Amino acid sequence: MKASRTLLLTEELIALDSITPHDKGCQQRLIELLAPLGFRCETIESNGVTNLWARKGTASPVFVFAGHTDVVPTGPVDQWQSQPFAPTQRDGKLYGRGASDMKTSIAAMVVACEEFIAARPDHKGSIAFLITSDEEGPATDGTVIVCERLEERGETLDYCLVGEPTSNHVLGDTIKNGRRGSLSGHLVIKGVQGHIAYPQLARNPIHQAAPALAELAAEVWDEGNEYYAPTSWQISNIHAGAGATNVIPGSMTLDFNFRFSTASTAEGLEARVHAILDRHGLDYDLAWTLSGLPFLTPKGTLSDAVCGAIQEELGVQTELSTTGGTSDGRFIARICPQVIEFGPPNASIHKIDEHIELRYIDPLKNIYRRTLERLLAA
Repeated sequence: MKASRTLLLTEELIALDSITPHDKGCQQRLIELLAPLGFRCETIESNGVTNLWARKGTASPVFVFAGHTDVVPTGPVDQWQSQPFAPTQRDGKLYGRGASDMKTSIAAMVVACEEFIAARPDHKGSIAFLITSDEEGPATDGTVIVCERLEERGETLDYCLVGEPTSNHVLGDTIKNGRRGSLSGHLVIKGVQGHIAYPQLARNPIHQAAPALAELAAEVWDEGNEYYAPTSWQISNIHAGAGATNVIPGSMTLDFNFRFSTASTAEGLEARVHAILDRHGLDYDLAWTLSGLPFLTPKGTLSDAVCGAIQEELGVQTELSTTGGTSDGRFIARICPQVIEFGPPNASIHKIDEHIELRYIDPLKNIYRRTLERLLAA
């Protein structure tokens, strides 16, 4: 059986070992395919990160395919059944780093555009690609830089489909119409070090902090909303002590994180944490890091188009979800009113022997093409 164009392109991209922040020629290959279709391709580099903005057309509405060519490190190569950057078909699956996250999606997007433009050369609106090599890393020189550039130029976007692996059990069962925000805190509780036999001469930061931590853990930060579960607060690291059993520590350090919904704000969560710590009379320093704001696309034109395309192609009922970690959708949502994420099943992402089932590769491409047809058919 002849391999499909989407499969061949996926294998071609997997073979390029584009570990963050390196692109290793992936985007140049995309340019070679998109330019003949009428896309004007622009490479935007920032601190070793390669970004691609490619656009065909000048009219509205503007539909954007977004994604990343970078992949996470392989982990121990000897634990892979086949070489991670040698795409391998085995037992009905395609194995290789990036197979699910997210080189199959990128290949499917490109081939979907080829088919759509060939069938509808006079389609309405514009089609664009926003591709980065900095999604799996710090994400400071990737999509956010391109979005800032577009905003400076006054380019407006209408719809964005991000190819993140969102499906849970079968292709198309879940799409993301938003993501929670991420707010981290590094907390230092100050005490007074001393001999454990003379607690009256010391001040134990662990003992002092315990009631406040119990209150923080029990706090109901919000009730969530139609699309989001309630905001969660979790401790990720905690450390105190000098390494001896007879010394009261002089300080305790603690790292925590909020995954928060649109029912809360970062400023509001910070203020409430400070209020609890202050109420318990703690002497502390607290440094905050906001790595992502929540975004939400309510049910509407884009989600209807993607869900309709999935139903038409696979007969699968699709669930809207806002679960999971952060994604580059948080940056795009600042300049685009409708952002939806949809891609392959995510069970093997970032794992040894990452893979995608071969039976899903062409349907994924077809769903992307059907989405274009629903939104841009003349």
